[in-house]
Amino acid sequence: MVLQRHDHRGQTVVAFTRADVDYLTSGTGAAALAEIADYPLTEDRLLADVATVRNRFGDRAAVLIETVRLRRRAQAKFSDLPGPVGMSGIDASDWLFTDDALQQATAAAVARHRAGRLSGLMVHDATCSIGSELAALRDTARFVMGSDLDEVRLAMARHNLGPEVALCRADALRPVSRDAVVLLDPARRSGSRRRFDPRSYTPPLDGLLEAYRGRPTVVKVAPGIDFAALAGFGFDGEIEVTSLGGSVREACLWSAPLATAGVRRRATLLDRGEVLTDADPDGCGSGPPGRWIIDPDGAVVRAGLVRHYAARHGLWQLDPAIAYLTGDRLPAGVRGFEILDRLPVRDKALRQALAAHDCGSLEVLVRGVDVDPDALRRRIRPSGTVPLSLVITRIGAGRDGHGVAFLCRASSGG
Repeated sequence: MVLQRHDHRGQTVVAFTRADVDYLTSGTGAAALAEIADYPLTEDRLLADVATVRNRFGDRAAVLIETVRLRRRAQAKFSDLPGPVGMSGIDASDWLFTDDALQQATAAAVARHRAGRLSGLMVHDATCSIGSELAALRDTARFVMGSDLDEVRLAMARHNLGPEVALCRADALRPVSRDAVVLLDPARRSGSRRRFDPRSYTPPLDGLLEAYRGRPTVVKVAPGIDFAALAGFGFDGEIEVTSLGGSVREACLWSAPLATAGVRRRATLLDRGEVLTDADPDGCGSGPPGRWIIDPDGAVVRAGLVRHYAARHGLWQLDPAIAYLTGDRLPAGVRGFEILDRLPVRDKALRQALAAHDCGSLEVLVRGVDVDPDALRRRIRPSGTVPLSLVITRIGAGRDGHGVAFLCRASSGG
């Protein structure tokens, strides 16, 4: 057992060894974990609980406590409750994790969605880590296998998945399978720090695409990746951006053999079970605001499908270059902002309008205008009782462009 300190977080995490995994998967280790699972391990109890565990289990205390805490954190990602689109999750209550592996692991609903797209195929997860993707795939794929270069994570995956899934130790940059779809999830973090340059992934994205060129591949990447730069890596397939729980979770590269014909960009909204692609109609105009302002789901915005979303739902843009949409009716189940007042972006005018509407708590949304929401909220100091929203955006281009603020009442949908 080794303790490492993340300099940027100042938190101590456990670096597991293969011997730690062997202990945790033994009968003795399982019994110790079951006992410690009853400890609160909350902030106010942590020091006392750690002392008790150390007295009981000595040098094993760190791996035992870390495992119990990681399992608790995993519940949100791997819930076995039905998902929003009818997909079950993964019961990971007795799984083993490392801190980094849990951070990077795919949420159960996202993994189930991807497994659905790969249904009936042979799939090799060449960066399988602790096995979360394989757990989803084994229910839908014709055959699955996993590999990883990290022997500790591979041992954890063997425990997590059981003996039914074929696993081997291998470098993802050196293919060890044939005739299977290759799933790749290069590490995009170092500790809690994100790596934004795809050539800094582990393994590097350009190296992975080259190693499997001509093979059907599915590659997870950061949602903020520069889509235009992918062509420079030789990628010519479909980019899918997926959201869950109101936030963008990932972007995924589907190579040409797996992509839908005629589709280069896809937005998948798991909360709503809605999918848009760049093959959908995008006939959408721009004009004066209707009754409502809609801030589209982040996956729609990131995939560049705002006009397609507007066309589907009978909306239009406030400005052709801004993602905010408007209309006289809200799409079913979507949160929107009912316009109460239109104002210039000036503190005095905003302060007067907030007072006139008895504004208390204030949500501030900004696109296309250089406004710091927190600083603005401090300057205008709403002091009433009614919760309202302020949508600030730019309308017009060049010399005709100007900032506009819409004081709104948020709907309860979404």
